[in-house]
Amino acid sequence: MKFLFRSPPLVSRSRPAVQAAVAIALAGLISAAATAARFALEGTLPPGYPFLTFFPAVIITSFLCGTAAGTLCAVLCGLAAWYWFIPPNGFALDRQSAFALAFYVFIVTVDIVLIHLMTRAMRRLEAEKRVSNALVEQQRTMFEELQHRVANNMAFVASLLNMSRRRLRADPAAAPAILDEARNRIETMARIHRRLHDPNQVDLPVGAYLRDLCTDVIEASGVSGVACEVDVPEMTFDIRKLTTLSMLVSEIITNSLKHAFPDGRAGRIAVSIRLVDGDRAVLTIADDGVGLPEEPEDAAPGHGLGNRIVDALAKQLKGTLARQSGPGLVTRITFPL
Repeated sequence: MKFLFRSPPLVSRSRPAVQAAVAIALAGLISAAATAARFALEGTLPPGYPFLTFFPAVIITSFLCGTAAGTLCAVLCGLAAWYWFIPPNGFALDRQSAFALAFYVFIVTVDIVLIHLMTRAMRRLEAEKRVSNALVEQQRTMFEELQHRVANNMAFVASLLNMSRRRLRADPAAAPAILDEARNRIETMARIHRRLHDPNQVDLPVGAYLRDLCTDVIEASGVSGVACEVDVPEMTFDIRKLTTLSMLVSEIITNSLKHAFPDGRAGRIAVSIRLVDGDRAVLTIADDGVGLPEEPEDAAPGHGLGNRIVDALAKQLKGTLARQSGPGLVTRITFPL
């Protein structure tokens, strides 16, 4: 038996058997109190009020202890009224006493049913209220997260434009190509966010998600003859880390497609993630292209933007970045989980 309304802390923390015992005891006490009150009013009431104190007792018990305890109280009070206050006394039954008992049974049944329906409706309302509060809290959290993501995206776009502006100052003649690169990177970021927020991608494993992302980047670049292999164990990341990781993978693959396979050369790009020490992960992106040139790209004006973006994204992951060239290029980012 469950209490339908809030009970004292001692009762609410007790086991179901103890709750049932307490409810039965309360039903008995309230029935006894109603009987004693009816005896106290015996000399002052005119004949014909055998149930005056018993109806409130049944209602109070049903409110406090539930319909089962209210039914028990109704039975006890009915027996008391029949034995002491409905003539002829002593459980004798005639037409008049039978009618009085039927009237009592009808009234208490209606009372208990109405209280049961009302308390059940109240429980449903409380459950709906909890669900509504949870939805409001979820929406508030999602709105704050959206604000944070938009701010991060705008900061990324601003940094990208600042780096492009510095390249324009160094090589004004390359303005169309620089602007095209900036546009392509912003479009790539937009595609990543559309993919992350696609309802069909919500439960997609990280490995399958990165596989689709790599295919998308290669198709968008227009490069043919380059295959991408993804090897990622079963794992999940929060949306912020997955967003940064997606942009990082997209940027490194884009750089490989631009520089590692000149003159239509065919090749392969491998993307893998491995767990290290249980609290870190290593992202490895390796291609079998021509590798890095002998001189660093930053030595030539207008080059190295992709590498600077990769460095910045690796810092967002709080990771360390290492590159190894020859043959091909291997980029490793070790970051905490």
